[in-house]
Amino acid sequence: MSMDAELFPRSRTEIAPGAVHLPDWLDADRQRRLLEACRGWARPPAGLRTVRTPGGGTMTSRQVCLGWHWYPYGYARTVVDGDGSPVKPFPDLLGDLAREAVADTLGADALGTDAPATYDIALINFYDAEARMGMHRDSDESSDAPVVSLSLGDTCVFRFGNTESRTRPYTDVELRSGDLFVFGGASRLAYHGVPRVYGGTAPPELGLAGRLNVTLRAGGF
Repeated sequence: MSMDAELFPRSRTEIAPGAVHLPDWLDADRQRRLLEACRGWARPPAGLRTVRTPGGGTMTSRQVCLGWHWYPYGYARTVVDGDGSPVKPFPDLLGDLAREAVADTLGADALGTDAPATYDIALINFYDAEARMGMHRDSDESSDAPVVSLSLGDTCVFRFGNTESRTRPYTDVELRSGDLFVFGGASRLAYHGVPRVYGGTAPPELGLAGRLNVTLRAGGF
């Protein structure tokens, strides 16, 4: 169904205090340019990898990091759980994108007026149609700056929960290619995950089979 034919047009929604979904934030051209950049970042060294959990399992999504390398449950300057290469630098264009995203959803004041947040971490997760992400919190950063999440490719169900547990109450949000989701303030440490990806739903002109999620964070290290 085309966007023009939407029965219920999608609009800005505050899912919880400090958590905002802004549909179609990236237009087709910005999606294409971000995808091209992601493809470059995913190449070795320090490229796309499978994340292994402390219990010996593996995450079904695959990941590449920029700025700081995330691993369960910390950060490093090298790919300590992969090829050992230095992590690729965090590009200015993503920092600009993060600040623009926060201003458009929560307002510029959410970045901090006395000491504005410095975004310096990107986690880029690739999901095929079978991939999932369990409920978790983004709690390995020292900064409480809002988390910025951008979606490219296939539509997914994004489950946004509470700050106390992985269980209900939570809200399921459909994230499509180009959508923005930002969470900070009272929702900064809310549990969230991806229980389902709808394969084959990416915009055909994007040329992406699967879903890319670009998560931008301020480490505060």
